[in-house]
Amino acid sequence: MNHLQKLRTTYILRWVASNCFQNHIRSSETLFRLIGSFYFVQNPRLYRTKKIVKPDNDAYCDVSSGGDVSKVPIATREAQAALLEYLHSTRNLQFLDAEHMSKNSPYFLEKILNKVGNDNEENIGRAITRFFRYHPVNEFEPFFESLGLKPCEYSHLLPRDLIFLNDDDLLLENYHVLCNYGFARKKIGMIYKEATEVFRYDFGVLRSKLQAFEKLGLSQSFVRKVIVRNPKFLVGDVNLEFIKVLEILKSMGIEFSWIGEHSTEQSTFNWRTMFSFLSFCSKIGCSEEQLRILIRQHPEILFEDSGNMALSLVGFLLKFGTSMNEICLMFQQFPQIKLGEFFTNLRQCVVFLNEIEMEAKEIGNIVRTHPVLLGTCALKKTSSLLTILKVGRKRLCAIILEDPQEMKKWVMGCRLKPLPRLQLKEEESDTLKAEFLLEVGFEENSKQFETALKDLRTRARDLRERFDLIVEAGLERKDVCDMVRVAPLILKQKKEVLKTKIDYFVNDFGYPISSLKPFPQYLMYNMKTVKCRLSMYNWLKDRKLVEPTLALSTIITCSDKLFVTRYVNRHPGGHQVWQSLKNSD
Repeated sequence: MNHLQKLRTTYILRWVASNCFQNHIRSSETLFRLIGSFYFVQNPRLYRTKKIVKPDNDAYCDVSSGGDVSKVPIATREAQAALLEYLHSTRNLQFLDAEHMSKNSPYFLEKILNKVGNDNEENIGRAITRFFRYHPVNEFEPFFESLGLKPCEYSHLLPRDLIFLNDDDLLLENYHVLCNYGFARKKIGMIYKEATEVFRYDFGVLRSKLQAFEKLGLSQSFVRKVIVRNPKFLVGDVNLEFIKVLEILKSMGIEFSWIGEHSTEQSTFNWRTMFSFLSFCSKIGCSEEQLRILIRQHPEILFEDSGNMALSLVGFLLKFGTSMNEICLMFQQFPQIKLGEFFTNLRQCVVFLNEIEMEAKEIGNIVRTHPVLLGTCALKKTSSLLTILKVGRKRLCAIILEDPQEMKKWVMGCRLKPLPRLQLKEEESDTLKAEFLLEVGFEENSKQFETALKDLRTRARDLRERFDLIVEAGLERKDVCDMVRVAPLILKQKKEVLKTKIDYFVNDFGYPISSLKPFPQYLMYNMKTVKCRLSMYNWLKDRKLVEPTLALSTIITCSDKLFVTRYVNRHPGGHQVWQSLKNSD
């Protein structure tokens, strides 16, 4: 009889080992009860489980998930089995809870192995079982670790007066509610970490909160995604902005299941920002039907950064004077491209237009009238375009202003060829410039004439406009002709720059406009340099430390070092005033 019992026991143990470690299949609720000297199997059911995430040392592996048993140390397998037996049989935890804890608490098991010693792997299982018998462990440690938390994350969460899980019935109750609702056990740890009060709810409270989400028409899968992203949703009342967003989407005929399909557990939603975006769309005149079509065709507009990216895009367009109707039209024509990529392209195009020296007003017009075009063009670098096309900035500006669609040809990945030279127009431009210079008084074919023709790389029309501006400031035409012959480069500056310098010279410092005749080079100097020099000179003149009738050229043309030595040093506080002027805007 004893021999038969030994044979039966040996056979059962071999069968268990064969099914668990060779076929990688285990019984979820197979309970071994030792009655007398016989083992009985109760409720056998075979299934597979998800793979357990390996710890850093790769020493732990869930063999039931199809892992290679030969790579799992015997000590580890014995420790897992001993912990499962202790938690389930001795401590009466539910089998699935005990099994998950034993398979997903490598740090805890490593600590136990270090205590009992693992030199003799054949007897390690008995040693750990004996250790558990005489040294009850803090069951909250493997519990929190199995929920996805590291020891450094859960150490402060351990209760001070409890070591057995069954003594905290509210914790287990709420934990089982989340498990039964479909939450991955590995995600529950983060919920506990960010919303611990959820696990102190009385019986039935947490279940009712989850059911409240479902009463809004939300699926369980979507509720899980929302709570994993923001566990605080389970604390207090349901988020007000969340409800408002759902109501708006529901009124547009967008199903909540569709929202769940276009969201992932990795993304985070700011429902307040999403509500702000949806409200803004209504304010700018988008109808519910238009908004529904837009969001269905381009869900990233709402889901990418919770609509904050879309609001940033709108703010960018508003800075260029884009109207609400134009913004609404842009959204209706929005291309099949990610919102972030669209915004990046748009900003890069604006940078490109600025780098080719297009007027700010013209840039604004293009942004307002062609936002979709700019958002879909990933342009090459400005320097590359100028080199490959072999054109200047002025001509590039003219091409874009004539037809902005030309920019489509300059995107990255397209092969470009140099643009054909406009020889006729260039010859006409040189002829007109030569005529203007002759009118001013240059001698034809002289060295001065050739230098001016080469340096003044602009249209003859612009030269005439700048010339007329200086005349209109109060100078005789003859005097301006003399000034241009002395310093032709004064006409290389834009009208706005010339006007600013003349206004500053006459109105701010009170110089007569005639003072420019002997020194036209003033119009070529940097405005900050001129401001600092003239302000310092006036400060010294008020204190009668300099001659009040110094020539403008004397004040401006000398170097900073010489100016400081000759003028600033005349007053003890001169250096402080000088530095203040240089540091001012």
